[in-house]
Amino acid sequence: MHSTVRAIASAALLAAGSLVGSAGQAHADATICEQYGSTTVQGRYVVQNNRWGSSAAQCIDVTSTGFRIATQQGSAPTNGAPLSYPSVFLGCHYSNCSPGSTLPMQVSRIRSATSSITYQYVGGTYNASYDIWLDPTPKTNGVNQMEIMIWFNRQGPIQPIGSAVGTTTVGGRTWEVWRGNNGGNNVISYVAPSPITSWSFNVLDFVNDVIARGAITNSWYLTSVQAGFEPWNGGTGLAVQNFSASVSG
Repeated sequence: MHSTVRAIASAALLAAGSLVGSAGQAHADATICEQYGSTTVQGRYVVQNNRWGSSAAQCIDVTSTGFRIATQQGSAPTNGAPLSYPSVFLGCHYSNCSPGSTLPMQVSRIRSATSSITYQYVGGTYNASYDIWLDPTPKTNGVNQMEIMIWFNRQGPIQPIGSAVGTTTVGGRTWEVWRGNNGGNNVISYVAPSPITSWSFNVLDFVNDVIARGAITNSWYLTSVQAGFEPWNGGTGLAVQNFSASVSG
């Protein structure tokens, strides 16, 4: 994806920030078609439709452990913004906080931050992205200053924000690293060379790599971790089959 993508995303989400948290709620094991509809699962995670970039229909089927894109009728040019970011998260996103979450939490206070994800892939143009959001303050609304993106899969002619700055090893895997700014926040992206379907990992491995790059310090706050998809074309059938995350201090 190009640098304009997240700039547009940030602007759209800023405009819709109050809606993300206040949209009508659905029950687990339900279908959400509302643009910013969300619900909680397992009493600890939020699943959101978050169709911020398109007026075309998008519906997600919510399960007890994640979600599946049931309908995706939009299409967007690959040199622009994606259609949406349906996702499941732990923490706070635009004033929508998951029940009982310990986030935001200062990085220096975090003793353990682990997560596990299983994706199901289909055809189309999209990324499967895991977002880690951080800010200098314990922010629960609006745009955070640092976004770490982990691209588990990339399909089609899309690319992360900014430019490639090399490769690195994090969590025992090799990643292509991209760095840039979308006009609203800084972004460091870690792109897998081939699709990853399932992985359990230490979130702090990525946070510490970003600290080593001088982009943040351990006085910053981890505000949320999120797993989902950014579709440009197609995507019906994409699923987060299982998601879990835990942060303790």
